Amino acid sequence: MKNALLATIIGLSIIACPVLYFLVGPALDVPQLSTLKILAIIAGFSAIYCFVVGEITRNYSQMDKLWSILPEIYLWVVAFQDGMHPRLIIMAIIATFWGGRLTYNFAKKGAYSIKFWAGEEDYRWIYLRERKEFQPHWKWVIFNLLFISIYQNTLILLTTFPALVSMNSTAPLNWVDIVAAIIMTGAVIYETIADKQQWDFQSKKYELLAQGTSLENLPSPYNKGFNTTGLWKVSRHPNYLGEQSTWVGCYIFSVAAGVGIFNWSIIGALLLIVLFLGSSTMAEGISRSKYPEYKNYIKTVSRYFPNLKLLSSRT
Repeated sequence: MKNALLATIIGLSIIACPVLYFLVGPALDVPQLSTLKILAIIAGFSAIYCFVVGEITRNYSQMDKLWSILPEIYLWVVAFQDGMHPRLIIMAIIATFWGGRLTYNFAKKGAYSIKFWAGEEDYRWIYLRERKEFQPHWKWVIFNLLFISIYQNTLILLTTFPALVSMNSTAPLNWVDIVAAIIMTGAVIYETIADKQQWDFQSKKYELLAQGTSLENLPSPYNKGFNTTGLWKVSRHPNYLGEQSTWVGCYIFSVAAGVGIFNWSIIGALLLIVLFLGSSTMAEGISRSKYPEYKNYIKTVSRYFPNLKLLSSRT
């Protein structure tokens, strides 16, 4: 991720959230502030853990391991603090399915270990550490502290703020809740399908490569090196689309709670979209350097939203 983009993301986090809070509202009441304090303590301990363990072990995927666990913890804390309101329970249940799926998917890649600090590190951190922008190592330490540990923990917390602002709502469950639940659940299912298709493709590709065949001599479509089947035929990052849509759906629950069509808790979903824009751009830069055909893939297939015209074309 380029330094300018990183600075923009952090700047948005620092400036946009308080501005929206004071200009748009709603203001948090005493129970909400008390709940926020609990959430902030959890996020603070998580940030410290990620930074310290990451630097000691030089495995900087500590936050990646918690990414799929913290949101449902936050949502269940909010639900409990609000007396288990049905709306918050629904949000927490869907988030739990989201987290369980993502945790399982990450575990299949070897990210978790009996030695909790060990496990497979995300390839993007390895790629970034080798860039000249992060040499010498003290520059990476600052990046680890500010972005990996503090910023990402803050972002995860922000994505669950729609539940926080929905506390104490007197609005009964309504059709907007149904819309939010459909979007959130549908996004989880969509992301699950995309991840399964990617896993199957990559597993088969590496199975063929293990037999001694070079990449260019593999049967189609594995010879391209990257997935162009299923949802990946019509979208370059269907899993990212599902991830972002999950938290947009979470935000819509706050609208159902009567907080307002536009309220400051949207900042989490917006910043997540910005983060995935930077993450997908970096991942595509790596893919372009590895696979010659990826440039054409970018030209013909949209980044997120499916191009349904491609469904009838050949893979």
